[in-house]
Amino acid sequence: MSQFLKRTDTATTVAAPSQKKRYLVLSDGTVYEGYAFGADVESTGELVFTTGMCGYIETLTDPSYYGQIVLQTYPLIGNYGIIEDDFEGKCFVKGYVVREWCEQPSNFRCQYTLDTFLKDQGVPGIYGVDTREITRTIREHGVMNAILCDSVPADLSEVLSYVITDAVPSVTTEEPKLFEAVEGSAGEEGALKVALLDYGAKRNIIRELQKRGCDVLVLPATVTAEEVLREEPDGIMLSNGPGDPADATFQVEQIEKLLGLKPIFGICLGHQLTALAAGAKTTKLKYGHRGVNQPCKDVLDTRTFITSQNHGYAVVSETVKNGVERYINANDKTCEGIDYPNLGAFTVQFHPEANSGPHDTSFLFDRFVKTMRIAKGGASSAAE
Repeated sequence: MSQFLKRTDTATTVAAPSQKKRYLVLSDGTVYEGYAFGADVESTGELVFTTGMCGYIETLTDPSYYGQIVLQTYPLIGNYGIIEDDFEGKCFVKGYVVREWCEQPSNFRCQYTLDTFLKDQGVPGIYGVDTREITRTIREHGVMNAILCDSVPADLSEVLSYVITDAVPSVTTEEPKLFEAVEGSAGEEGALKVALLDYGAKRNIIRELQKRGCDVLVLPATVTAEEVLREEPDGIMLSNGPGDPADATFQVEQIEKLLGLKPIFGICLGHQLTALAAGAKTTKLKYGHRGVNQPCKDVLDTRTFITSQNHGYAVVSETVKNGVERYINANDKTCEGIDYPNLGAFTVQFHPEANSGPHDTSFLFDRFVKTMRIAKGGASSAAE
């Protein structure tokens, strides 16, 4: 073994359905020995952790995890199996790390097992490792690259050089898709038309708009501002997605052209891209916010909301231009939302559409619908 590598004896005493050894090797040379499940392949990615106690299906199918090896801090994963109705999109994760994998799930909605899902998606998994220790390592060191493998490599140069590239183009829809409003949801005013720019959109964004009387036209991330306006939408939705927002220069340029022309609501990556389009800057966080228990304070009110989040980058508060910071993270004070009252737009870093919860901020979709109704009726649009 290379002197660069250092083994840590962290395998747990969890009973192993499979006894095949698998290793999680971090870019600093630390080796965690566990057991294999999922696909029988090696995979390199950016190692991140998420703190959700439920919602592993939504996590595995969230395109925002493109290029990443995901570690679940909650110890038991797979206990309710896989339910395809809960998918948020396609699976783009590079690997899956859990303490205990439940081989025999029990739920009336269960269709098949987590192991089967990972095999079908070509994603390797490892279980029986001390996920608490690995999480502490990431928190202290920051996000780092890692490899899931069946034998410890002597050379980690490929792991060290790994970089997530072409994130948004890799996860966006290939062609426009129309999703009609839920029958009877539009009322006498009729359905609104929303252009959803897909940077890696979760399906529940579409569902939340549909049940509020919106026809949702999902457009590829490669669409131009002129093409968006040609569809004559009542509003524009900017979705979540993966990667460094500063890399998405084309998307930022299109948003800059759209600001002020139509009501705009941005979530997660959409929030960051809008900020860049308005002249702000973004930065990479040490280990990001990933989980369903992030507290966010409304700085214009006294309320604090519990939110679902999944991001490794944040808008730098001091650089916000043409807007007003509306929400901040109660833990680290990072920017969680911006209002652009003069541009008819507002954006949030967290996920108000979170399918596995919490649902504290789902009212933001109502706010977006109200803004579109006002604009369509000829009144001045407003980010309230």
